[in-house]
Amino acid sequence: MSMPTEYRVERIGRADWQRLRAVRLAQLLDTPLAFGETHEAAGRHGEGEWRARCDWLNEPDRLGLVAVDAAGEWVGTMLSAPNRTQARALDLIGVWVDPSHRGRGRGVADGLLDAVLAWARVRGAGRMLLGVHEANPRAAAFYRRRGFAYTGESTPYVLDASARILEMALPLG
Repeated sequence: MSMPTEYRVERIGRADWQRLRAVRLAQLLDTPLAFGETHEAAGRHGEGEWRARCDWLNEPDRLGLVAVDAAGEWVGTMLSAPNRTQARALDLIGVWVDPSHRGRGRGVADGLLDAVLAWARVRGAGRMLLGVHEANPRAAAFYRRRGFAYTGESTPYVLDASARILEMALPLG
């Protein structure tokens, strides 16, 4: 799959803190259960926190990507970082596409995932892991369509311990 020509994929740069802040706040309003922080908490973060997030994404073992539309707007994100407990595993995090740019025909999520997976394979990663909220069937369906499968592992959702985050994995071999 490839990114449609009306979109392009770019790395989030160290200086992109204002754009990262804006897209993160949009994510938290649109799909609050998909992220481990609230819109209210994120809105209180100052410039230093947002700059630190951009710096974190630009460390050599991490990746922060955005989908940019023809008008230059950030319309999707996907991030990846090493898994803390499993060697050769990477976590897929920060996945979001603006509602007006969603859908298989648009190809934004597929294009972002293709770019993340290509980066992961070049790094020699053995598998990609992610957590999806049990009440987010649209996201789970996308991941299943792209070859991810449930591992049987789950953790409590950080903002509501009665809800579960279900682990999914994709072998990269």
